[in-house]
Amino acid sequence: MSDLIHPLTWDREPLSNEELVSRGRRSLLNNVTRIPLAFVKGEGAYLYDADGRRYLDFLAGIATCAFGHAPPFMAELLRRQAAKLVHVSNLFFNEPMVLLAELLTERSGLDRAFFSNSGAEANEAAFKMARKHGFDRDGEKRVRVVSALNSFHGRTMGAISLTGQEKLHKGFHPLVPGISFVPYGDLGVLEKTVDDTVAGVILEPILGEGGIELPPEGYLSKVKKLCSERGALLILDEVQTGLGRTGKDFAFRHFDCLPDILTLGKGLGSGYPVAATLASEEAARALSPGSHSTTVGGAPLAMAVALELATRLLNPAFIKEVEEKGRYFKEGLEGLAREYPSVVSGVSGLGLLLGMKLKSESAPYTEKLREKGFLVNATAVSVLRFAPPLIINKDEIDLLLRALGEVFGTK
Repeated sequence: MSDLIHPLTWDREPLSNEELVSRGRRSLLNNVTRIPLAFVKGEGAYLYDADGRRYLDFLAGIATCAFGHAPPFMAELLRRQAAKLVHVSNLFFNEPMVLLAELLTERSGLDRAFFSNSGAEANEAAFKMARKHGFDRDGEKRVRVVSALNSFHGRTMGAISLTGQEKLHKGFHPLVPGISFVPYGDLGVLEKTVDDTVAGVILEPILGEGGIELPPEGYLSKVKKLCSERGALLILDEVQTGLGRTGKDFAFRHFDCLPDILTLGKGLGSGYPVAATLASEEAARALSPGSHSTTVGGAPLAMAVALELATRLLNPAFIKEVEEKGRYFKEGLEGLAREYPSVVSGVSGLGLLLGMKLKSESAPYTEKLREKGFLVNATAVSVLRFAPPLIINKDEIDLLLRALGEVFGTK
């Protein structure tokens, strides 16, 4: 340990990319397949590694850094709020928490808000709320929850139990019982599954980790009607799709489907750990005092940042820009699909959450793009996912489209 430099010694000689990767591999838990890059600085839509190489970021911390990297207003907000009040716990009210709850409920059309630190925690709260609502209604008879195959809802035991990917379940059994999975978009199977034992149905408006898959036309609104008729709550997981990402304030607007419970994260903190569970009055009643909480969720520091971010993200003019840039980007990707039909099988998504489906594994293409200075990730084996900062501009989109064409052309 004697050769380690105290982390607060900012004027020390910087470590190289190779040094950071090597030391990280020795000291970090090996639970993530990390790309051998260590980023030390960000600015707008760009990231810089420890060796000074610049990358145009079309991943944005997995659809998280809505305003790009190191936006000055976030730094100033953190400084000001940290000097005023950081944490008091959920045993008390605080001003930014109340104001954020009012903003999100007013804009979403839901009634109550609970704040936590991650999307998985937001989904845990939604899971508990649905189960408790079903129990309060019909006792232990109504505690089942239905999810979709190829879905993703987080990594905690509850959230992973709701995730419809068997590869993520391996080695973690027994999972939380009472969860069923149905094919995404198949209303007929769902109708046969949702009975008087089902407390809730949880769906993503757009499958994220499942390959940027949109639901069939009319599907989500029909699911909501089915849940209402049969006494189940509909949970929409908008951790990835919410707050402007799809060119609407919330993705459920595209599908005319106001859920009973809505979960948000990622862009709500734009890199700062914040998440929210919004609920109708009927659903929210299930979580009475003492039934659920979290120590740091709703802390003034996080809430001040999220309040400013949400205010900016929900600005209609900002959302309109996202929609326009998303349409421009998608048209460019569709042009490449027509130009390289032997490589690309289709393009999907909304706003600035887009996927390009390839006819082979996508990982080699992400590596080639990274060599060219672009960060894109692969999902669902053969899909390139594009989730750039919402501040990305058309010139930067054009740079990526050109790079994609070069990569596809050298297949």
